[in-house]
Amino acid sequence: MTEFKGRPPTPSDRPPDDLKKERDAFIQQFFRKGAQFTEELLKENERLRDRMGEIEAENRKLRAHLASDAAIRDLLRKIEELEHEKRDLVNRSARAEAVQDNFSAQYAEVEGELANFANLYVATSQLHTARSVRGVLRALKELLAQLLGAAAFAVYLLSDDGTELVSVTSEGVDASDVARIAVTHGAIGRAFADGEVTSRTEGDLTATSLEDPVAVIPLHIDGRTIGAIAIFGTLPQKTEFVHIDRELFKLLGAQAAPALVNARLFTDAGRKVPGIQAFLDLED
Repeated sequence: MTEFKGRPPTPSDRPPDDLKKERDAFIQQFFRKGAQFTEELLKENERLRDRMGEIEAENRKLRAHLASDAAIRDLLRKIEELEHEKRDLVNRSARAEAVQDNFSAQYAEVEGELANFANLYVATSQLHTARSVRGVLRALKELLAQLLGAAAFAVYLLSDDGTELVSVTSEGVDASDVARIAVTHGAIGRAFADGEVTSRTEGDLTATSLEDPVAVIPLHIDGRTIGAIAIFGTLPQKTEFVHIDRELFKLLGAQAAPALVNARLFTDAGRKVPGIQAFLDLED
């Protein structure tokens, strides 16, 4: 094979200087733009990394905020539950207080009724444990003063002829002023005739008036009216008659006369208890 040998380059094969310069300038410009573009890419990449860091930071804040919102929602829900529980406890407490107030009122009412019952029991006991007329009258005066607050009063019994009421004891008034009155006289006579308790419901109870008693209590025995208690005025602290006073009026009206009669009969019998035969030979 014949070896081909090229001819040595001639000056005409080298690029012209202007073209070389243009080529070198293009290459340099190309590399400059490439370097500039690369630098811009690096800068843009740096900006993107910074932006990604900012976004990541914002994401962390958002996640923290969302977690905080969830905690706040949980806290608000817990507060609402506690408020509901508090309202329930307040309602239960109010109901308990209402029950307690009702119980206290009922207890006070029962206590008052027991006190009233005790007063009535004491009044009855004192009247019937006395074995003499003087003892019954003394007990009656104490009951009128202590339980009814009477400051001026008189106890009357019907005269034998049935025309007058005769005072057997009095307090706070001149005995001569209340010694005798006709059974038809004034407020006392009207209450005696009607057989019904009368008492003042308004006005001053402490002002003593013989013509206008603050209360008149007819005395009954075996269905008959045999006397009356007239209260002419009360103690300063006694400004009105209440329910228990009216119950005492009824008790005295029913028990005072039998106590007086029994005491008189017991005294007449020489303060002796009758023999058994007296109880066997009973009469209606």
